[in-house]
Amino acid sequence: MNTQKIHISLLFVSLGILFACSPSPNKERTQSGLLRKDFQTIVHGDSTDLFILRNTQGMEACITNYGARLVSLIVPDKNGKATDVVLGFNRIADYLAQPSSFGATMGRVTNRIGYGKFVLDNDTIMIDKNNGEHAIHGGSAGWRGQVFAADQPNDSTLQLSYQSPDGESGFPGNVQAQVTYTLTHDGALAIHYHATTDKKTVINLTNHSFFNLSGNPEQSALNDILYVNGDTYTPLDSNLIPTGEIASVAHTPFDFRQPLVIQTGMDRDPKHQQLQFVGGLDHNWVLNTKGDTSILAASLREPNNGITLSVYTNEPGIQVYTSNSLDGSQLGKGGKALKQFSAVCLETQHYPDAPNKPDWPSTILAPGSTYQSTCIYRFTIE
Repeated sequence: MNTQKIHISLLFVSLGILFACSPSPNKERTQSGLLRKDFQTIVHGDSTDLFILRNTQGMEACITNYGARLVSLIVPDKNGKATDVVLGFNRIADYLAQPSSFGATMGRVTNRIGYGKFVLDNDTIMIDKNNGEHAIHGGSAGWRGQVFAADQPNDSTLQLSYQSPDGESGFPGNVQAQVTYTLTHDGALAIHYHATTDKKTVINLTNHSFFNLSGNPEQSALNDILYVNGDTYTPLDSNLIPTGEIASVAHTPFDFRQPLVIQTGMDRDPKHQQLQFVGGLDHNWVLNTKGDTSILAASLREPNNGITLSVYTNEPGIQVYTSNSLDGSQLGKGGKALKQFSAVCLETQHYPDAPNKPDWPSTILAPGSTYQSTCIYRFTIE
């Protein structure tokens, strides 16, 4: 064998060793301990997968196209410790076994629509009632249970799209929607929504991530410090449907105009009827930001590890939910029980039941118009 053949043979041997030693992308664990192969299956005839975004600050976002949902989000704390700040599950099978909102894109209309109906151009639209006598989060065929088409153009961006057919859950119009996640190099996870329709309809999208900034779902998030840039909120009736009133937060458990421990705020009046209705916070605040994404809408800070989440949006409202309905029966990532008050959701949105409240900011989308919404979750250390 001549020298050239020996060199070629050694090259192929070296490449073989390299490929044998290199982990398969499907077997490589993310910082949060997830395996991509555990999210690869077929749902409704479409393929699901796990997509990984990274930035230069050591952050990592893991997103599945099932429900266009955020599965994990790694943020370094004040000591540089990689901390997964959202609740979720280790595999797609867990999401399929018990439908949930963890990290999902909620559509076609997030939150509740009273009695599963609304009037549009003098026609009464009947939609799927999946919450007793009411509709919530788009009905039983809501987008949290749909598979989105995925395109990842680079390491920090994921584009997800979904064609919602006319009549889905009773909503009119074929809606083409896109959800774009971007992990920016200044420490933010930006979510941009874009939608068009061929028939007048209603739309109101949000992300339903459950944030536990400590990284430990067994630690109550009621010890976190909350700020909401809103002077008013929308009270609920006993069916958890907004009454239509815009009420002042002053002298109530809903006044977080100055940063305050959540539990302390609720303790102002623990027997307040609104708290009793939902067992904690699960209300929409009317933001003072007037759609300006440069103005802080809300923030949440974990007092021990220093992680602070700041929220910016062009939406008129934000739902603050203290995970009141979690009961520890579900085991999340790492086998840890997901308990009551173990997380806080900060859902940027139009107000709940807006299709039935003509005086409120409208959720109507007409042909020729474009729905656009932005939510920016920015992380810093204090």
